[in-house]
Amino acid sequence: MDKSPDAFRTISEVAEELDLPQHVLRFWETRFNQIKPMKRGGGRRYYRPQDVDLIKGIRHMLYDQGYTIKGVQKLLKENGAQFIVAIGAGDLAAVEAIAQRKAAEAADEQEAARAPAGASSRDEMLVGEARAKPSRRFFGMGRPDDDGPVQGEGKLSRDNRALLQEALFDLLECKRLLDQVR
Repeated sequence: MDKSPDAFRTISEVAEELDLPQHVLRFWETRFNQIKPMKRGGGRRYYRPQDVDLIKGIRHMLYDQGYTIKGVQKLLKENGAQFIVAIGAGDLAAVEAIAQRKAAEAADEQEAARAPAGASSRDEMLVGEARAKPSRRFFGMGRPDDDGPVQGEGKLSRDNRALLQEALFDLLECKRLLDQVR
């Protein structure tokens, strides 16, 4: 009998589902304070679905993307748990939305720090930039003469999704490095 997707999971169920030893899950609890399973009598752990999703994201970043624990901790601190959950689920749209929101917040903070009162707004600075959007051709999803939707060609292959995800991580890391230099 399978459990409901909303059901809580024991540590053994989570370990089996994610192909991780139980001691690794316990260790990650000490390194990532965002992982907070409920504990019942005798210290038995019960993981909520959102805990399992976060652990999947952390596992993906550590094992598949080659991040260190400190690197994932930094991503969590800078972008929040939903960012890691979205990465683990392969939800590139959510990853992009979160990254754009964070970039906008950082830009607003930088502008507020350096611009005197009454200076030009961020919207005025982005007028030209807002129009520069890659066409569907850029992602291999359209015909050379078509920037509109293409019937039946709107899905990326698994390999292309992986390449785009890898490029996104590289771009996010470049942005982080540039922000440090500024």
